Amino acid sequence: MARVAGIDLPKNKRIDVALEYIYGIGKKNAKEVLAKLEGQIDPATRVKDLTEQQAGLLNTILQKEYKVEGELRREVAQNIHRFIEIGSYKGQRHRRNLPVRGQRTKTNARTRRGRRKTVGSKAAAK
Repeated sequence: MARVAGIDLPKNKRIDVALEYIYGIGKKNAKEVLAKLEGQIDPATRVKDLTEQQAGLLNTILQKEYKVEGELRREVAQNIHRFIEIGSYKGQRHRRNLPVRGQRTKTNARTRRGRRKTVGSKAAAK
Protein backbone atom coordinates (compact mmCIF):
# COMPACT_ATOMS: atom_id res chain seq x y z
CA MET A 1 0.00 0.00 0.00
CA ALA A 2 1.49 3.32 -1.09
CA ARG A 3 1.54 6.21 1.34
CA VAL A 4 1.22 9.57 -0.40
CA ALA A 5 0.75 12.90 1.41
CA GLY A 6 0.22 11.01 4.67
CA ILE A 7 -2.65 8.92 3.26
CA ASP A 8 -2.62 5.18 2.58
CA LEU A 9 -3.98 4.83 -0.93
CA PRO A 10 -6.22 1.79 -1.63
CA LYS A 11 -3.96 -0.77 -3.30
CA ASN A 12 -6.36 -2.20 -5.89
CA LYS A 13 -7.44 1.13 -7.38
CA ARG A 14 -5.93 2.80 -10.43
CA ILE A 15 -3.58 5.63 -9.45
CA ASP A 16 -5.71 8.31 -11.14
CA VAL A 17 -8.68 7.24 -8.99
CA ALA A 18 -6.68 6.56 -5.83
CA LEU A 19 -5.25 10.10 -5.77
CA GLU A 20 -8.81 11.37 -5.22
CA TYR A 21 -8.70 9.83 -1.73
CA ILE A 22 -6.39 12.68 -0.73
CA TYR A 23 -8.25 15.69 0.70
CA GLY A 24 -7.92 18.53 -1.80
CA ILE A 25 -7.33 16.35 -4.87
CA GLY A 26 -10.26 15.69 -7.18
CA LYS A 27 -10.50 14.22 -10.67
CA LYS A 28 -9.11 17.31 -12.37
CA ASN A 29 -6.14 17.69 -10.03
CA ALA A 30 -5.37 13.96 -10.14
CA LYS A 31 -5.14 14.09 -13.93
CA GLU A 32 -3.06 17.27 -13.70
CA VAL A 33 -0.58 15.66 -11.29
CA LEU A 34 -0.13 12.64 -13.54
CA ALA A 35 0.26 14.90 -16.59
CA LYS A 36 3.02 16.88 -14.82
CA LEU A 37 4.93 13.63 -14.32
CA GLU A 38 5.07 13.40 -18.16
CA GLY A 39 4.51 9.69 -18.58
CA GLN A 40 6.60 8.51 -15.63
CA ILE A 41 3.44 7.05 -14.12
CA ASP A 42 0.72 5.59 -16.32
CA PRO A 43 -2.79 6.58 -15.09
CA ALA A 44 -3.90 2.95 -15.54
CA THR A 45 -1.26 1.70 -13.07
CA ARG A 46 -2.64 0.10 -9.91
CA VAL A 47 -1.39 1.49 -6.60
CA LYS A 48 0.04 -1.91 -5.61
CA ASP A 49 2.26 -1.81 -8.73
CA LEU A 50 3.82 1.59 -7.90
CA THR A 51 7.53 1.64 -7.13
CA GLU A 52 8.97 3.56 -4.19
CA GLN A 53 10.49 6.04 -6.65
CA GLN A 54 7.09 6.74 -8.27
CA ALA A 55 5.46 7.22 -4.86
CA GLY A 56 8.26 9.65 -4.00
CA LEU A 57 7.62 11.60 -7.21
CA LEU A 58 3.93 11.90 -6.34
CA ASN A 59 4.82 13.09 -2.83
CA THR A 60 7.20 15.78 -4.05
CA ILE A 61 4.75 17.18 -6.62
CA LEU A 62 1.89 17.25 -4.10
CA GLN A 63 4.05 18.98 -1.47
CA LYS A 64 5.45 21.60 -3.84
CA GLU A 65 2.42 22.55 -5.91
CA TYR A 66 -0.77 21.69 -4.00
CA LYS A 67 -2.28 22.37 -0.62
CA VAL A 68 -3.57 19.01 0.59
CA GLU A 69 -4.70 17.30 3.79
CA GLY A 70 -3.71 19.08 7.02
CA GLU A 71 -2.53 22.31 5.44
CA LEU A 72 -5.74 22.69 3.41
CA ARG A 73 -8.00 21.70 6.32
CA ARG A 74 -6.23 24.26 8.52
CA GLU A 75 -6.70 27.00 5.91
CA VAL A 76 -10.43 26.24 5.54
CA ALA A 77 -10.89 26.25 9.33
CA GLN A 78 -9.04 29.58 9.60
CA ASN A 79 -11.26 31.11 6.91
CA ILE A 80 -14.41 29.99 8.74
CA HIS A 81 -13.03 31.30 12.04
CA ARG A 82 -12.25 34.64 10.38
CA PHE A 83 -15.85 34.96 9.15
CA ILE A 84 -17.09 34.23 12.69
CA GLU A 85 -14.69 36.77 14.24
CA ILE A 86 -15.60 39.65 11.95
CA GLY A 87 -19.30 38.91 12.40
CA SER A 88 -20.13 38.63 8.73
CA TYR A 89 -23.39 37.03 7.57
CA LYS A 90 -21.52 33.85 6.68
CA GLY A 91 -19.92 33.87 10.13
CA GLN A 92 -23.30 34.20 11.83
CA ARG A 93 -24.64 31.26 9.81
CA HIS A 94 -21.60 29.15 10.77
CA ARG A 95 -22.01 30.10 14.44
CA ARG A 96 -25.68 29.04 14.44
CA ASN A 97 -24.91 25.87 12.49
CA LEU A 98 -27.23 26.85 9.63
CA PRO A 99 -26.66 26.65 5.86
CA VAL A 100 -24.26 29.36 4.73
CA ARG A 101 -24.90 29.63 1.00
CA GLY A 102 -28.50 30.82 0.83
CA GLN A 103 -30.36 27.51 0.92
CA ARG A 104 -33.91 27.45 2.27
CA THR A 105 -34.36 26.39 5.88
CA LYS A 106 -38.12 26.34 6.42
CA THR A 107 -38.04 22.81 5.06
CA ASN A 108 -34.94 20.73 4.25
CA ALA A 109 -31.50 21.62 5.69
CA ARG A 110 -31.75 18.61 8.00
CA THR A 111 -28.12 17.66 7.58
CA ARG A 112 -27.01 21.00 8.90
CA ARG A 113 -29.74 21.62 11.51
CA GLY A 114 -29.99 18.12 12.95
CA ARG A 115 -33.06 16.09 13.89
CA ARG A 116 -36.44 17.78 14.22
CA LYS A 117 -37.33 19.10 17.66
CA THR A 118 -41.03 19.45 18.26
CA VAL A 119 -41.94 22.85 19.72
CA GLY A 120 -45.13 23.60 21.63
CA SER A 121 -47.24 22.12 24.39
CA LYS A 122 -49.03 18.77 24.12
CA ALA A 123 -52.41 19.91 25.40
CA ALA A 124 -53.70 23.16 26.83
CA ALA A 125 -54.56 22.93 30.56
CA LYS A 126 -58.27 23.28 31.29
